[in-house]
Amino acid sequence: MGVRGLQGFVGSTCPHICTVVNFKELAEHHRNQHPGCTPTIVVDAMCCLRYWYTPESWICGGQWREYFSSLRDFVKTFTTVGIKLIFFFDGMVEQEKRDEWVKRRLKNNREISRIFHYIKSHKEQPGRNMFFIPSGLAIFTRFALKALGQETLCSLQEADYEVASYGFQNNCLGILGEDTDYLIYDTCPYFSIGDLCLESLSTVMLCRKKLCESLNINVADLPLLACLLGNDIIPEGMFESFRYKCLSSYTSVKENFDKKGNIILAVADHISKVLHSHQGEKKLEDMLPLGPNKALFYKGVASYLLPGQKSPWFFQKPKSLISLGKQVVSMSSDPECKQGVPMCIDYGSQQGLPMCTDPESNQGFTDPESNQGFPMCTPPKSNQGIPMCTPPESKQAVPMCTDPESKQEVPMCTDPESKQEVPMCTEPESKQEVPMCTPPESRQGVPMCTDPESRQGVPVCTDPESRQGVPMCTDPESRQGVSMCTDPESKQGVPMYTDPEFKQGIPMYTDPEFKQGVPMCTDSKSKQGIPIYIDPESKQGVPMCTDPEIKQKLPPGADPEFKLEALMCTNPAIKEDLVNMEPEVKQVTLVSDPDILKVARADHVQAESYLVYNIMSSGEIECSNTLEDALDQALPSQAFVYRPVRQRVYSLLLGDGGDGAGTCPTVKEWFVYSGNPLRHPDLVRPLQMNIPGGTPNLKLLWLNQEPGTQARRVEALLGCFDLSSSREELQAVENPFRALCCLLTYLFVQVDTLCLEDLHAFIAQALCLQGKSTVQLVDLQLDYIDSRAVQLGSLLVRGLTTLVLVNSACGFPWRTSDFMPWNVFDGKLFHQKYLQSEKGYAVEALVEHNRSRLTRFHALKSVVCKACAKENRRIVSRQHWRSHQPGRWGRQGSGSHRTSSGCSRADPGQHWRDSGPGSRQYEPDHWRRYSSSSGC
Repeated sequence: MGVRGLQGFVGSTCPHICTVVNFKELAEHHRNQHPGCTPTIVVDAMCCLRYWYTPESWICGGQWREYFSSLRDFVKTFTTVGIKLIFFFDGMVEQEKRDEWVKRRLKNNREISRIFHYIKSHKEQPGRNMFFIPSGLAIFTRFALKALGQETLCSLQEADYEVASYGFQNNCLGILGEDTDYLIYDTCPYFSIGDLCLESLSTVMLCRKKLCESLNINVADLPLLACLLGNDIIPEGMFESFRYKCLSSYTSVKENFDKKGNIILAVADHISKVLHSHQGEKKLEDMLPLGPNKALFYKGVASYLLPGQKSPWFFQKPKSLISLGKQVVSMSSDPECKQGVPMCIDYGSQQGLPMCTDPESNQGFTDPESNQGFPMCTPPKSNQGIPMCTPPESKQAVPMCTDPESKQEVPMCTDPESKQEVPMCTEPESKQEVPMCTPPESRQGVPMCTDPESRQGVPVCTDPESRQGVPMCTDPESRQGVSMCTDPESKQGVPMYTDPEFKQGIPMYTDPEFKQGVPMCTDSKSKQGIPIYIDPESKQGVPMCTDPEIKQKLPPGADPEFKLEALMCTNPAIKEDLVNMEPEVKQVTLVSDPDILKVARADHVQAESYLVYNIMSSGEIECSNTLEDALDQALPSQAFVYRPVRQRVYSLLLGDGGDGAGTCPTVKEWFVYSGNPLRHPDLVRPLQMNIPGGTPNLKLLWLNQEPGTQARRVEALLGCFDLSSSREELQAVENPFRALCCLLTYLFVQVDTLCLEDLHAFIAQALCLQGKSTVQLVDLQLDYIDSRAVQLGSLLVRGLTTLVLVNSACGFPWRTSDFMPWNVFDGKLFHQKYLQSEKGYAVEALVEHNRSRLTRFHALKSVVCKACAKENRRIVSRQHWRSHQPGRWGRQGSGSHRTSSGCSRADPGQHWRDSGPGSRQYEPDHWRRYSSSSGC
């Protein structure tokens, strides 16, 4: 995370920039300096997860009660001394950082493989050196902090930028995290979470000013240094050769420093001595080997600029400089303006001619191709200098005028009717000079033809295929000329867009918000034009809409698949320097209703929902690593088990109310599972839900407060799990076990290798958890660790995160606390019950001989078994399963699997691990279990 090599450099080479501080003392000083202002620390929560997770056991799925207690102690320690905490969580992965995200996920896969190898070899949890955070920790930490009354926010871009911005704009006491990017941002002080001693409230403050003094650079140079060293945006290898060139010319190499330390010193020395000497005179691309990576490099530097900040490295050429290529230009004195005027030599007359001067910039007019200045003549009437050119055919100098938009010189002729000078251009076919018109909107000269009806001049363009002139109109927003076609109904000209793949003209309209021409399709009902977006994967048109809340800037040369993703920095002060930026436009989203988007965005920012806004805004989501055994061919990955649920959520969020008239776009899933190289996202199609009365729309689920709406929300939630037929049984279950029964029913219907012993363990641990204290859970000891139980624990926890998604998508029909893991799941307790159940313990022993728990156990088991029976899934014991089943997950064998309608169809029985990762488009309910594998 952060800048490559900087963390080690600070620890080994520049330890003096680290100062031990006490938060209690800092807070008191802050109150004295700012009376009436509460000392506030901005917490980068993603950096703190490892610090917060203090339970000794982490392998079994998470010790959630202990973890919640640890968070409560953390918050209480700060609030006791009057310090307010603001927690930020990552809400998305930016496209510029996707490669780094993938690299870390693949690295985590290798770590998980070593963990399972260790478990199988030693039957115990690995040491802390192999620690891997429990699945879902970041998601449930949000809700834990909110339950503790803390302000918790979820970012709309990379969290570190929003953390730094919040600290900078709100005069915060500092930032608490573990990311060297906070040394680069020019924001409030940066404190290390890794060095925090909670008992004394002391930690290490890393001072960016002291770092700059050690490197002999300015604070404003730090973003440049970070990009040259490599960070999450700029790959480390991009400037590797440049760094070694700096090292080879660095004269102060220190033998006692490591190689990376000397490289950082050498690059900083180059910035200080070489780049500073040309700062303000040359652009970065003229001083650094940026090559084709110029746009990315500028973007990386700009990503560190907080609102209102400017970078001295974004070059603006001084107006006093005049550049005419490599010519030596002398100056003459203009008697009228008393200013120096550059001169050139007319090689025909051998006389000096004054060079034209731009009246605004006072710079000489320069041919952009030849980098040479134009001579000028002075007409007797205007007494103003006019540039001249000599056409090669006539060898005679003719006056020129300047196109105010392109700043290029064009020859002029005299209109015989108006007696005015009119610019000319050369028609490419006839090679003849023809008059031009300059539309006031575009300010660019175009050839003209005469309309035989109106007898007026009309601009034309040349069709590249037919080579014939086509009438043009001017787009009033983009100010560019576009070809026209005639609407057969209105008989009026309509601008056209040429599809580059099919070479066909498509009518366009100009969006007043986007200020760009957008292809249209015609709504079959309203007969009105609707803007469309061409999906680069499916090559199909998707109706467009805009999110009125978000405005973003677009890189014009970006990958078309990601061309609608926002750049890190939208600072207007650097807009002119980022030459790859287009005018500000609104983000294209997949949902059109502004009220619905507003609600989704608010829930996202306030950390109330999970993935909902990502689906609706960008149609792209991700899920990190899960503790899954890549060698276990019996248990499927959670990515596949819960995919049908997500597909129904996509239909609910992106559909049109369930009437089937519209088509939902595919959603890009970056989910980690064994065999997925993560080169491309999986393209997953929505799956229509089967709900009595049809799928309700989001306005009903989210905005309607009528009494009957709650029942519709519950129907939608159960419909996402395809359990509408068991609504009455599940609704009768008491809290907090209702959500657990729903999840267990779905799991046992979906995964055939789950047996009766597994169900007993899941239910028994949830019942016993209610009567145990945190201390009792801490003292719980396990005989050994079973790798299958480890994966089952993670599978259930990922199901709880899926419940968070479904509940928020359906308008929160159930209380969020009912499926928080500290209320329904404990990793060690489940592992204990699993081992006991495997050994054949009676149900009475599993519930610890508690008569009340025994009664509730049989009631919950009955609900799950009956609901599964409705789906033709009979849950049997492992002994029965081993004697009747092939010994692996049911998908492996041939047979049939049910579609969402309950019908069966033939299928070759492809195993889930052989499904082919990447950009494959997954059809609805493709991962439905095989009915032939269940006991009937």
